[in-house]
Amino acid sequence: MKHIEVVVADASHEKYVDTILNTIADAAKVRGTGIARRTHEYLTTKMREAKAVIALDGDTFAGFSYIETWGNKQYVTTSGLIVHPDYRGMGISKRIKDLTFSLARTRWPHAKIFSLTSGAAVMKMNTELGYQPVTFADLTDDEAFWRGCEGCINVDVLHRTGRKYCICTAMLYDPEEHLPAKIPEDVLARIREIEGKS
Repeated sequence: MKHIEVVVADASHEKYVDTILNTIADAAKVRGTGIARRTHEYLTTKMREAKAVIALDGDTFAGFSYIETWGNKQYVTTSGLIVHPDYRGMGISKRIKDLTFSLARTRWPHAKIFSLTSGAAVMKMNTELGYQPVTFADLTDDEAFWRGCEGCINVDVLHRTGRKYCICTAMLYDPEEHLPAKIPEDVLARIREIEGKS
C-alpha cells in the first residue's frame, strides 16, 4: 500500500495547480456533471491562505480540496474535492474531506459548513461528518458564491428554478445543532441577565 500524505497546502504546492485543474476538468467530462470552474490564481491563493488540502504520493499529485468563506464568514464551503484516477478507491477522498472539515471548524468554529455535490461518495462522507440535506434557501445568499455556479454545465437548471434547486444536493453542517443540548433563547437571556448582576 502506498503512503499518501494529506496536508494543508502552502506555496510550495503551487506547482501542482495545473495538474489539479486538469484533473478536475477531466473528471467533470467523464461524469457529465457540473463543476465550478476555478482559475490557476484562485487555487494558488487558496494554498497561500492555508485554505487548501493536498494529497501527495511523494512528489506525485493524488488529491485536492479547498475551503472558502461566504456571507461574512457565517458560511464555509468545502469544495473542489478531487482524487486523481490512479489513486481512487484508496480512501484518500475521505482523508482529504476530514482534513478540510477540521480546517474549516478550527478556523471558523461558529460558521455553518456546506457542500453542493452530485456524487454519492461525497454525500456519504458529508453525512458521516454530520451534514444534513437542505434546500438551497438554507445556504448563503452571498452572490459571489452563486457566481461560481455560472461555469457549471447545469447552471440553466439553477436559473430556471430561481436558485431553489439544481442537479447538486445541498448539504449543511450547523455547529449549533451539534451542541449537547440546544438552550432556548429565553433561558440564555435569563442567564445573561443573572451573570450581568453578579
